[in-house]
Order: sequence, then structure tokens, then C-alpha cells
Amino acid sequence: MSRRILVLAHTGRRAAMTAAQEACTQLHSSGLIPVMRRRDLEDIQAEYGVLTAPTEILDEDVALTDVDLGMVLGGDGTILRAAELVRGTNVPLLGVNLGHVGFLAESERADLAQTVHWVVERAYTVEERMTIDVKVWHSNTLIAHTWALNEAAVEKADRQRMLEVVIEVDARPISSFGCDGVVLATPTGSTAYAFSAGGPVVWPEVEALLLAPISAHALFAKPLVVAPTSVLAVEILTRTDASGVLWCDGRRSLDLPPGSRVEVTRSQTPVRLARTHLTPFSERLVRKFQLPTHGWRGPAAAPPAGTDLSPSRRDAGLREAAGAAEGSRESADADTAATDQAVTDRGGFVE
Repeated sequence: MSRRILVLAHTGRRAAMTAAQEACTQLHSSGLIPVMRRRDLEDIQAEYGVLTAPTEILDEDVALTDVDLGMVLGGDGTILRAAELVRGTNVPLLGVNLGHVGFLAESERADLAQTVHWVVERAYTVEERMTIDVKVWHSNTLIAHTWALNEAAVEKADRQRMLEVVIEVDARPISSFGCDGVVLATPTGSTAYAFSAGGPVVWPEVEALLLAPISAHALFAKPLVVAPTSVLAVEILTRTDASGVLWCDGRRSLDLPPGSRVEVTRSQTPVRLARTHLTPFSERLVRKFQLPTHGWRGPAAAPPAGTDLSPSRRDAGLREAAGAAEGSRESADADTAATDQAVTDRGGFVE
């Protein structure tokens, strides 16, 4: 039975639609069945006409559970949109970056043909990325329940007024202050909105939750990194009538009146991402942000096999080296004294 590959493209970009056509054609010629959403397919056909490869329609010809993998052609926003579609299934996402930084993407546009080849050959691994569960309360009533892969951001609704909040960790208040907002993020989201808010970069394999205030008017408003089992909360205070808005991954929003409470916990439903490179995250970080690394020499070379690095042997080696240095100095002093005496004997003057 042929494998089915879901192709998800940012059809608002001509480059993404062209890449989708190329991917579908290559998948079909390799014996795989490309699958697209009807809306995406119609957008591409309106621009280019009939696709060169026969394509099945998701939810009409095939169910999502029958899809082997999702190829996402676009930037991080397109991948976040695709995550909404596949979360809760076993379908992993493989991103091809057509945007700017593209931290969630695995390859670049120039590598599209090679990426499709890796999909055909199943030359990829799958990793699970933590997501967060987001609940909104008001007057002790649950008014919304959603999730996020990158972050849940509580922001001020009126740009002319600060938002008065109090932040909480594990049912204990930490601090209250006026601010532009608070970002509650995952390690995956640490390189997104939380990064812009001054939060730390956290390696994706680290299990933790992050909280980063945005432009806080307070002496203590530092980013926090807490255990993945913790409960983070942000309450909008009622001492002013300033309201807020909740944004999850920049895609789903909800108005937050004064007195609202946003709670964030680790979700039990991750998002699966396919990886074709075993590149360390540090290397990806340097490449995506174009960080300078000039002058780096790397770790010291390993000592030869059998070298004794015990403290006693190390101390003996230091004493031996110190003795050799002292002997060299004594020899040099003797040579200098002999030279001075020779000059004096010849009637010279030595200062």
C-alpha cells in the first residue's frame, strides 16, 4: 500500500505554491500519494491550473489518520497552523522553511528535492515537543480552554495603558506590576516571543516552563524557568479597568476583562516533529541567528590512552615541572654571573 504524504503550504505566497507543486510531483514520481486540503489545492489551481500530479483530498479521499507524514512549506507560522491540524494524531510534521528564521523548520527551500527524497526513503527521526495547556477563568468560572506549542501571551488590550497583573507559581504569588504583558512559553517557544521579551534560550529537550514579563514597570520582573510540573498563572488585577487579550501561538485570541486568570500547565498531548539532521541545537541556534563564533578553538584534545590523570600523579607532574623551571633559572643565573665576571676581568663595568 502506497504511503500518503500531506502537503501543507502557505498559499498566500507564490513561492510556497510553486514548492507545493514540485513536492507533489516528486512524491508521485517516487510512488507516494500526495494529499492536500481542498482549500490549498483550489488556491494553487486558481494560480497555476491543474496540478501535474494526481492529488488526494484530505477528509474526502483520505482521513488524517491514514497519512504517514505532513510536509509543511512555509515559515514557523505555517508550521504552527499545521500543528493545530495534526496535534492529537501520530502524524509528524517536517518543515521546509520559506520564511525568515524558521526555527521549527528542518530544511531550506534549496533543499526541497533532497527533503522529499528523505521522506521517500524514511530517512528521518521523530521527536515530541512539549505543548502547554491553557485555561482562562473569570469569577471562578472556566471560560476558555486551549493549548499552545510556542507560547500563551497575555497582552494589554489598549496600547495607551499598562496592564496591571500579578504572576503566580504553584499557587503562590511572586510579584505584581504594570507591564505590556507576560509570555508563558515552552522550551520550543523560548526562541520565539519569549526570546523577544528577554527570556532565556532553553534547549528543546529540556523539560521546563518559562515566564517572561514584557516591558514590566518593576524592580523585580525577571524571566522565570520552572519545573514542567509547575502551574503558572497570571491574574489581571481589578485596581484599574485595563483589560487584556490572550494570544496562543499568535493564532487564537480571547479577550481578558479585569479579574481574569490565565493558568498554564504542561499538556499531555505533544506535537511530533520529523528531523532529517542530527544537528545539535547549539549549531542550529548559531546558524539561524547568524551568531559570531570567531576565535573559538574547541575542547582540549583528549590525553593519550593510558595517561594517569589522578590527583597524585597530577601534583607530582606539577612539582616536576616546577623543579625543572627552577633548575633552568639557576642555570641562567650562573651563566649570567660567569659572563659578568669575565667582563670584569677584562676591565669592563657591569651594572
